[in-house]
Amino acid sequence: MPELKLVLETVEIPEGCNVIVGQSHFIKTVEDLFEALVTSSPSLLFGIAFCEASIEKLVRKDGNDDELIELAVKNALKIAAGHCFVIVIRNGYPINIMSRVKAVQEVCAIYAATANPLQIVLAESEQGRGIIGVIDGGSPIGVEDEKGVEWRKNLLRNVIGYKR
Repeated sequence: MPELKLVLETVEIPEGCNVIVGQSHFIKTVEDLFEALVTSSPSLLFGIAFCEASIEKLVRKDGNDDELIELAVKNALKIAAGHCFVIVIRNGYPINIMSRVKAVQEVCAIYAATANPLQIVLAESEQGRGIIGVIDGGSPIGVEDEKGVEWRKNLLRNVIGYKR
C-alpha cells in the first residue's frame, strides 16, 4: 500500500521582497511568467523558478535579477513539488502583478503571495511531492479597534499610496 507523509518547508523571503507560490502545468510556464512580469513595471526586479514534473524533471528558471533568480531556484528546490513555481519580487508588490500571473494560460492555482514568514505544507509519496496548502504569517491575536482602523487607513493612503 502506498505511503503518504506530510512535510513542512519554510520559504526564504529577504527583507524588502515578496514571494508568489503557485501551480502550473506546462514547460513554457517560466517563459510566459517572465513575459507577464517584465511588462508589468520597469522597476520590478524578479526571479522565477518552475519545477518541471515530467521529461527531464528540472527546475527551469528566468528573471531579470540574478540574486532573485538564485533565491527562487533555492526555494523551488526546497519545495520540490511537481509543476510548482516560485516568483521572488523586489520593487513591487504582488497586488501589482497578480492579475498578470493569474492570466497566464497554464497557471492553475496561486497558493500564496506574501512578504510574511511562509511555510509550504506538502504531501510526499513515492511518486513525488504536492502542495497541500500554506501557512502565511501568524494567527490573529485580536480584532482591530479604532486605533487599528486608523493605522490601516494611514498605511494604505499615506505610506503605500493605494487609496486616496
